[in-house]
Amino acid sequence: MILLVLVASVLIAGVTIYQYGEQSKDYHEDRLERKEEQIKENIRYTLQRTTYVPTTENLHLIFKDEIYQIADVLNVNFNIYDLDGNLIKSSRPKFENDSVSLCLDPEVLNHLENSVDARYLEEKSAAGSKFQASYTYITDGKFKPIGILNLPYFEDNSFNDKELKEFLLRLGGVYLFMLFIAIGLAYIISKYITRSLQTISDKMTSTFLTKRNEKILIKNPTEEIGKLIDSYNAMIDELEISAIKLAKGEREQAWREMAKQVAHEIKNPLTPMRLTVQSFERKFDVNDPDIATKVAEYSKTLIQQIDTMSSIAGAFSNFAEMPAQQNETLNVVTIVKLALDIFNENYIDFIAKEEKIISKLDRTQLIRVITNLVKNAIQAVPDVAAPRILVTVSAEGEFTKISVADNGVGIAEEFREKIFEPKFTTKTSGMGLGLGMVKNIVETYNGSISYTSKHGVGTVFTVRFPRVV
Repeated sequence: MILLVLVASVLIAGVTIYQYGEQSKDYHEDRLERKEEQIKENIRYTLQRTTYVPTTENLHLIFKDEIYQIADVLNVNFNIYDLDGNLIKSSRPKFENDSVSLCLDPEVLNHLENSVDARYLEEKSAAGSKFQASYTYITDGKFKPIGILNLPYFEDNSFNDKELKEFLLRLGGVYLFMLFIAIGLAYIISKYITRSLQTISDKMTSTFLTKRNEKILIKNPTEEIGKLIDSYNAMIDELEISAIKLAKGEREQAWREMAKQVAHEIKNPLTPMRLTVQSFERKFDVNDPDIATKVAEYSKTLIQQIDTMSSIAGAFSNFAEMPAQQNETLNVVTIVKLALDIFNENYIDFIAKEEKIISKLDRTQLIRVITNLVKNAIQAVPDVAAPRILVTVSAEGEFTKISVADNGVGIAEEFREKIFEPKFTTKTSGMGLGLGMVKNIVETYNGSISYTSKHGVGTVFTVRFPRVV
């Protein structure tokens, strides 16, 4: 709307200026022709009543005094030239004759001679104003040319320019008023339209596949907005159905992957157990003097594989078990120290910046978190000449911060996005459930876990829990 008003005002102003210019041009042309016709009528009348023969040679005698009378009556100055372009007589006073050309330009004579209507109009600019001069023949009674009439004419546009300026000012005032009206209407209409669109935009921004999304309810929307709202609400219904299907599919896929992992891990100890039993069956001899030693070896092998299967079952059981939110008020510094007491490695150091940092957690689950992170750190430094593991506890704003840093091999770039996934591991043994379980516990207590790692330098795992201030 604003653009329409601005464009319209510019176009109308341009058309107005052009129209005033055309009118002024037509006005001056008509006025010049009228003046010229009046002078020619007076010249013809003078030639008819003069006693001199109307020839070129007698023109200065015929119009000796008459030229001033005609100029005074018509209030216009003009000049008379002979056919060769030489000045014969001018109606201007003597002291102004200097500004009158004593001889016409040959180009003017050429144009006049070749013109169809025996008339030539010359246009020039002088002192910032437009200047016109008309040239036409003076004829005798037999229409034979005997001289040239020159009528200079200066265009005075001061009145028209003043009128145009006043008109444009009035027009500008009207369009300025219309512009303010348009701005007001555009603001009101845009607010009315965008109010509904803003609501829709906010809802779309807050739409997620992983949570329940609310539908849009707006009273008396316009037809277009109503269609948009209906489409959005239909999309929300479809999204909810898709989310349910996706969650179900993900659960089924997770259980299938878990079942494959369990089957794979159980098969690993079963194979050596089978081979051990078969070997024992073939080689068993009651009379063998070393029978007791062999039975002990067979038994030891079987017990080791059974322990492996037991650890597999325990790891999956721990991962599947969701920690109950006990929300005990604990001194995290004390519990972390307690968790580190089970490790005998002399390169594990502990630093607490405060003696007492309180959070609401489950004691057992916090110990499991620390134990798993420290175990991972120990497994990362076996090949390091001077291994070191540093565990720190500190208060960071509204959070309790626990960091476990090691100077081990670090985490390779291609593994960094997968380390919290269940069953992912870079080690030759284990199920890869430790960090997944840690993340599960931490998020259950509204905490977060992150890490930084540089390959060949070390890794720092950072856990944050809400702190009781």
